[in-house]
Amino acid sequence: MFIPEQKLKVGILGGTGMVGQRFITLLEGHPWFEVTTVAASSRSAGKRYEDAVGSKWKMETPMPDSVKDLIVKDIADVDEVVSDVDFVFSAVNMSKEEIRAVEEKYAMTETPVVSNNSAHRWTPDVPMVIPEINCDHYEIIEAQKKRLGTERGFIAVKPNCSIQCYTPALAAWKEFGPKEVIVSTYQAISGAGKTFADWPEMVGNIIPFISGEEEKSEKEPLKVFGHIEGDRIVNDDSMTITSQCIRVPVLNGHTASVFINFENDPGKDVLIEKLNSYSGYPQEAELPSAPKQFIKYMEEDDRPQVRLDVDYENGFGVTVGRLRKDTVYDYKFIGLAHNTVRGAAGGGLLAAETLVSKGYIKAK
Repeated sequence: MFIPEQKLKVGILGGTGMVGQRFITLLEGHPWFEVTTVAASSRSAGKRYEDAVGSKWKMETPMPDSVKDLIVKDIADVDEVVSDVDFVFSAVNMSKEEIRAVEEKYAMTETPVVSNNSAHRWTPDVPMVIPEINCDHYEIIEAQKKRLGTERGFIAVKPNCSIQCYTPALAAWKEFGPKEVIVSTYQAISGAGKTFADWPEMVGNIIPFISGEEEKSEKEPLKVFGHIEGDRIVNDDSMTITSQCIRVPVLNGHTASVFINFENDPGKDVLIEKLNSYSGYPQEAELPSAPKQFIKYMEEDDRPQVRLDVDYENGFGVTVGRLRKDTVYDYKFIGLAHNTVRGAAGGGLLAAETLVSKGYIKAK
C-alpha cells in the first residue's frame, strides 16, 4: 500500500459552498491530506472560515474545528492561494468560461487542480476519471502539461454526479458489449447545492428538468469509456445512451432507472456476479477513501433505497438492484450513488488519492 512521505497541503477553491463544505468534512483527519487554505469570492475573502460560512453550513456533521479559524483567501489572488498548498480542489461557482480560465491560471502556477466542475470535462487533454474505471486516462496529463508549458501543474476532473449511479454497472459489464442504454435519473436537491430550507418548493414536488444534465448523462460515459489517441481522449463509439433527468424531493442520493441491450447476453447470474466482484485501482492500491466493495448488488425487491443505502461504504460505493429481463430491452435495473460523496467531493478526493499514488501529485 502506497503511503506518501509527508502530508500534502491542500487548498479548496469555492470552499464555502456545499461541495466545498463536503470536501472540508471528508478531509478532516485524512491520513494523506491537510487543508491549509480555503478560497472563495471576494465577498468572503478576509473572513474567518466559520464567519464566512455563517448559517449556511449545510453538512449533517458540525464544522471541523481545524478550519474554523482559517482566513478565507480570494480565489482571484492566485499567487497568494497557491503559496501554501501542494494542490487544490476546485468547487467554484462561476460561469464555465470563468472556471476554465481560473483553473488554467492555477495549473500554470505549477499547482495541480482536481476539479469537481464541468468546465474542463470536454477539454480534449483533460482526463475525466472515475478511478475504478479509467484511471489509465491520467496518462494524457503529460500531453496537457506540454500544452500548458508546466512541469507539475495540470487539471484533472471527475464526471457529473448523476452518471455515477449507473456508469459503474456499465463498466462491470463492458465485456458483454452494452450497446443501447435508456436511463432516467432521479436527482437529489443537494446536487443543486440546496437543502429543503433553501428550496421549500421542492417539498412534495418533482421538477422534470435539470439544465444541462441530459447531455452530460448521454455523453460523459462515452469519454469515460474512451481511449487516448495522441494528445487527446477519443470517445467510445460502441454505445448509445439516451436520458431524462428529474429533480426529486430527496436531500442526498441520485437514483437511476436503466434499460440496456447487450451485444452478448451472459445471463442474469453472471451479470450480478460481475457487479459484486468488480474492482479497480483504488481497491488494488488500498487507497484511504476506496470502498472495499465498489458495487454491491442487492437482492431485495425494494432495494436500493435512498434512506437505507445512500451511505453504503461511507457514500463511496454504488448499490444496484432489481436486475431483471425486460420485454423490449435485454435487462432493466436500478442504481444508486451518493451524489455529494461518490458523485462530487468524494469522487474528487478519490481521484486525488489516485493521482498521488501514481506520482502525478507530489509535495512542492
